[in-house]
Amino acid sequence: MSVPDPYAALRIAEYRRFISARVCITVAIQIQAVVVGWQVYELTKDPLSLGLIGLAEALPSITVSLYAGHIADIVQRKKIIVLTVGALLVCSAALLLFTTDPGAFVFQWGVVPIYTVIFISGIARGFLSPAVFSFMPQLVPRELYQNAITWNSTLWEAASITGPAVGGLIYGFFGITAAYALDVILVLIGLILIFYIEKKPLPPATEEQGVKEKIQAGLKFVFSNKLILGAISLDLFAVLFGGAVALLPIFADEILHVGAAGLGFLRCAPSIGAVVMAFYITHNPIKKNMGRTLLWAVAGFGACMICFAVSRNFWLSLSLLIISGMFDCISVIIRSTLMQTLTPENMKGRVSAVNYIFIGSSNEIGMFESGVMARVMGVVPSVIFGGCMTIGVVSVTAWLGKSLRRLQNLS
Repeated sequence: MSVPDPYAALRIAEYRRFISARVCITVAIQIQAVVVGWQVYELTKDPLSLGLIGLAEALPSITVSLYAGHIADIVQRKKIIVLTVGALLVCSAALLLFTTDPGAFVFQWGVVPIYTVIFISGIARGFLSPAVFSFMPQLVPRELYQNAITWNSTLWEAASITGPAVGGLIYGFFGITAAYALDVILVLIGLILIFYIEKKPLPPATEEQGVKEKIQAGLKFVFSNKLILGAISLDLFAVLFGGAVALLPIFADEILHVGAAGLGFLRCAPSIGAVVMAFYITHNPIKKNMGRTLLWAVAGFGACMICFAVSRNFWLSLSLLIISGMFDCISVIIRSTLMQTLTPENMKGRVSAVNYIFIGSSNEIGMFESGVMARVMGVVPSVIFGGCMTIGVVSVTAWLGKSLRRLQNLS
């Protein structure tokens, strides 16, 4: 039996351009997230204001996502990516302008200008996500889906390591303007790389007529497929309740006392674990017990959040976040492989949009939930509560989702 080539997807030139563009854009987004979070917290000193950052991005993303999924199935996906990345470039440039003398006057309205830019970028990301999800499998053969997904996760997580660390360090040592300037440059590089990928033909249209009917068909497919529904539902509630990322500025400042530079390392810690795990899975693909592995991974993530909440040692907290990233990576790869393999080509945009509502936006809604619960319960109790809820969701899913629990592989 021949050994699968772990670098097969990377040998395809267009996939390399695609993944390089995604790395640049992801680093830029992560830099922006760290700087915006720290900037807003410095202006307000209010944990709820950090949660509102997530809400400002999630609401427009949720609002447009189903329609965006429909668009990704009927419009050239490259065109959508170019337009939405261009919009992100404008948003990054606006944040940069706000830090200069000509743009500083906007802060007479407090943090509202920042929330406005984040709201607009949320619309762009709502359209970008299903287009990217649908475009990637057009760049590689079907037999390389899991390999491409794993490398996508590996390099995305590597970018997520680089972004927060670079963002925190540049903000701490060179100031906010330098950090936002690098954000703009990286988005621009990503946009240029996308231009050098050829357009791909759209798959044959589905039989449904009209926007409403096509969107309903996508929803029906997801809710009738127990494996896909179970996987994305599990991650929805786990991410919603189990995330402490929104509160990391408070942990860095008031609990661990490590400042902006320490915040950057805390933000990138989960991605360090995810890169290690993704690289391992690239060379050792998950071939059996996929369902049980997914359930244990999400439960492990919740347990890490509980331990992180009670830790008062920076290195222990950093280690727990690294381990949580390992568990999260397993979940992401299994869920993405399920969706790419089981979804017809001409429905991937709409199915991805449903996934984005469940998973992508739940990160931002989870930020809002974390901010609210931190205000009501206190920072540490709110994270403990979220971790317990995550483990509870896994228990319920394992009990009700028999098909997911018994899933071995997709062969």
